Amino acid sequence: MSPASEAEDAARAYSEWQQAVAGVLAKSRRVDAAELGPEPQKLLETTTYDGVTISPLYTGRDELPESPLPGQFPFVRGTDASRDVNAGWLVSAQFGQDTQNAAEVNRAILDGLENGVSAVRLSLGGQNLPVAALDLALTGVLLDLAPLTLDAGAVTAAAAQQLFALLDQRATAGDGVTDRAQVRAGLGASPLTDAFTGAAGVELSDAVSLAETAAGRDESIRAITVDGTAFHNAGASDAEELGAAVAAGVEYLRALTNAGLTISAALGQLEFRLAATDDQFQTIAKFRAGRQVWARVAQVCGASEFGGAVQHAVTSAAMMAQRDPWVNMLRTTLAAFGAGVGGADSVTVLPFDVALPAGAAGVSKSFSARIARNTQLLLLEESHLGRVLDPGAGSWYVEDLTEEIAAKAWEFFQQIETVGGYSAAIGSGVIGDRIAATKAARDSDIAHRKTAVTGVNEFPNLAEAPLPAGAAEAGATVARYAAAFESLRDRSDAFLAANGARPQVFLAPLGPVSEHNGRSTFASNLLASGGIEAINPGPLDAGDGSIAPAVKESGARIAVLCGTDKRYAEQGAAAVAALREAGIEQVLLAGPEKIFADVEGAQRPDGFLTARIDAVTALSGLLDAIGGDNK
Repeated sequence: MSPASEAEDAARAYSEWQQAVAGVLAKSRRVDAAELGPEPQKLLETTTYDGVTISPLYTGRDELPESPLPGQFPFVRGTDASRDVNAGWLVSAQFGQDTQNAAEVNRAILDGLENGVSAVRLSLGGQNLPVAALDLALTGVLLDLAPLTLDAGAVTAAAAQQLFALLDQRATAGDGVTDRAQVRAGLGASPLTDAFTGAAGVELSDAVSLAETAAGRDESIRAITVDGTAFHNAGASDAEELGAAVAAGVEYLRALTNAGLTISAALGQLEFRLAATDDQFQTIAKFRAGRQVWARVAQVCGASEFGGAVQHAVTSAAMMAQRDPWVNMLRTTLAAFGAGVGGADSVTVLPFDVALPAGAAGVSKSFSARIARNTQLLLLEESHLGRVLDPGAGSWYVEDLTEEIAAKAWEFFQQIETVGGYSAAIGSGVIGDRIAATKAARDSDIAHRKTAVTGVNEFPNLAEAPLPAGAAEAGATVARYAAAFESLRDRSDAFLAANGARPQVFLAPLGPVSEHNGRSTFASNLLASGGIEAINPGPLDAGDGSIAPAVKESGARIAVLCGTDKRYAEQGAAAVAALREAGIEQVLLAGPEKIFADVEGAQRPDGFLTARIDAVTALSGLLDAIGGDNK
């Protein structure tokens, strides 16, 4: 078949698909297909927080030129062409948090390494492992096989010196490592992103000094971590996270080269830490786009061959929920999948109960850590996701999304450069204001339930045990997506503790179950997301006197009327009046206002519950009405 014939066939198939789309949409919207215009598929498009349009279908019409192979500029397909496909990415785990016991940490590290961990992230200082105990914690840990990254905040410089001394001691004693470059470590200095979050850290000058020392050592040590999760956890979109991280990376490069390092040496001192979310395709594309954008920076600096960004993925802390935390296991599985397929060099899966105080989920710390570790091992050893480098390559959707995110990230980076670079943009609010606007948009989508957070604003489990005191403060530095709804649930817990029962609303289902079930289920789900129990007495009729005794038995002061539009037209006004006569103080209708457009007075509902209301505001008002001072 000639290319022209193939193109004609493709165009014909696409046109037939458009017609099929028009037919389905016309039927669901009850309009004529001609009213949908020549491109009905655009009604199925969605837009990301970066302004990227996601099409419902990608075809050969969207094909882009094939990217170079892994290990080649611009490194979209990965930085390492020789990565062991039997091992895949490095399975990273964090140790040393909230403990001063070095022997205990050492046992945990060795146990993790024996059971699948292949990279160690060690927390030091403050409430974590003391710097002086680093040697003991790393006893028996072969750093040429398991790379180490320090997470030491304000004591990073001291921790780095302790590590350097340990490496020198091992080399002198003869640790069997013939190629010292095989010993890999990251010092974790992150002063620029610490400045954004307000976290305690080292000064930029200290980070530069560490980089100078690291660059002169025989081991492969990167001193600086460009921590994109700082922006993600504040609410940034994917391109905003990349753009801000690249801007910070460029400022590090300027500081390092001003101190005398060559551009190649400076590039070799940086690694990137990025968030992976449960939006798997966005995550895959983000990691690919991140490498592309950073490679462009290296190219502009005249060092294209050194532009392969080392990427460490951490599953998003912002997406983790306190309510029904078991769902977090599914979120982190998707995130780890996206990061691994997207080409991250190492991945850390956060424990499913990370947003809760220790022990609040009723399981041990070791159990949570094991589940987090095994999430990756299942992906690697049973699903074999590491066996192919960049499996997303060639996907019209993934390739297009990669290009779009890269372009948006580069645009944001240029905006930051225009105002004087990263530090100037932090000071002027350019970065913070942009991220705050994205966070507000996301919060609104979650509040309106356009974006579902399973177990929180959709399919909540109202029967789960109340959280312990202090749960709201756990992970308070992270703008968690579920926070607004979980605040409502906290109020419900307080009401339960004070009254022995959850806040309650009476459901008034009109007509048989087949009629009211859809809206009754919707109303119950909506109310439960705010911690409010729906009391459903079963089918009621506005004309048979069944409403009054059911209301009296429930003891509720607020009711939600549930039924079909037709049933509302027939009995709605009478049912509202009957509810008020039975003592109900506030009547809401599950459905749109149009049914009662011409109804006034006592027969008109006080409000309307639809799929797109601001549920947080509506539920907060209901809790105010039900709970009085129990807020």
